[in-house]
Amino acid sequence: MAFNYNGSKVSHSQPMAEINTTPLVDVMLVLLVIFIITAPLFHQAVPVDLPKVDSAKLDDKPKVVQVALDGEGTLFVEGARIDSSAVSERLGAAVQPGQPAPEMHLRADRATRYERVAEVMAAAQKVGITKIAFVTDAAIAGSSRAGQDAQVR
Repeated sequence: MAFNYNGSKVSHSQPMAEINTTPLVDVMLVLLVIFIITAPLFHQAVPVDLPKVDSAKLDDKPKVVQVALDGEGTLFVEGARIDSSAVSERLGAAVQPGQPAPEMHLRADRATRYERVAEVMAAAQKVGITKIAFVTDAAIAGSSRAGQDAQVR
């Protein structure tokens, strides 16, 4: 015989539409307590008395070659202006045998032709510099340069 919540008899049986969350909360609290108790055990390690040695620190920072191209396509390596024919020689001088290849940080003016940028990248790759980073300025928040260019054209 089915009864509803106020104790009266119900002629047709309906499934209960509410979920009892008390058991779910109980299980979650038990899992939380277990996690709190066992978490510190993960950080225990075997105590080892490591030997003390004198050694030189390894320099993890790679050598960086600063390259800049202005709007006319003039090339500057480490701040010094160089001729287009001397690009490979100057970049090749930065690559030392037996040492990791240096990184090249390339700063190109927005008016520089892509062809000129590609030539500098190809010269760097020929001498063994494969890590090339493009240095840019941070965009000003709230302004869109692309939208301004579209309006000008």
